Amino acid sequence: MNTTKTVALMVGLTVLLVMIGGAFGGRQGMIIAFVFAFAMNMFSYWFSDKIVLRMYSAREVSEAEGPVLYGVTRDLAMKMNMPMPKVYVIPSEAPNAFATGRNPNHAAVAATEGILRLLTREELTGVMAHEMAHVKNRDILIGTRAATIAGAISMLATMAQWAMIFGGGRRDDDREGAGGLIGGIAMIIIAPIAAALIQMAISRSREYEADATGARVCGNPLGLASALKKLHAGSQRVPMQASPATAHMFIVNPLRGGGLVNLFSTHPPMEERVARLEAMVYGQPIR
Repeated sequence: MNTTKTVALMVGLTVLLVMIGGAFGGRQGMIIAFVFAFAMNMFSYWFSDKIVLRMYSAREVSEAEGPVLYGVTRDLAMKMNMPMPKVYVIPSEAPNAFATGRNPNHAAVAATEGILRLLTREELTGVMAHEMAHVKNRDILIGTRAATIAGAISMLATMAQWAMIFGGGRRDDDREGAGGLIGGIAMIIIAPIAAALIQMAISRSREYEADATGARVCGNPLGLASALKKLHAGSQRVPMQASPATAHMFIVNPLRGGGLVNLFSTHPPMEERVARLEAMVYGQPIR
């Protein structure tokens, strides 16, 4: 279901790009915006592992240095028939974890010192299964595609804004009157917001899928559910100094927020994530 939803959202994002491109920049403007967005996001995709690991001062550990984390990761890699990813520890008391790397052959998993102290081995197994599911499901590639299209839409809106400022839309204004001008301004404001909302919805869909995949792999949905509860509470007590640009990578959102901010959250509501995992055990219907 989550895969189908992701495909539908990606189609919607693409349709939005075509519509905005036709309205603002025509085919040429749409191509220019897409190429720039593609170049920037491909750089991030190719080097994301090095960038984010360095950003959080992550240190690669061997089995001797991190026996529990390394052992859990190795067991899961064998179970999932994946290459062994590099294992990193982040020097932070905030309990959290993430995976990165453009494909299973260039993957890394990272956990904070706080999460290693907080969780049992069973719970940690659920967390790392979730993270390795992101790698196996190629979620970083999916996220890069979504970011590229959303970025192109934002660039087109910016191009249209400057065109209006410098009179590029004057001929259309004369022909269509004030209604056309107001409609254009509204589109400039609404289009990037709509693209961001769809991009965030894709991210939330992939989190649900990673939860489900990770729970099936480790064979213990309740272990992952218990870990998520602890991580959610722990991240509220000990917030992480995280960049909003990388918040979507963590298993629980390291950024605090509420109200309208949740519309742009990269993570689903924790209560819903836990309910879905419990439904895998008790057979309850998922909303």
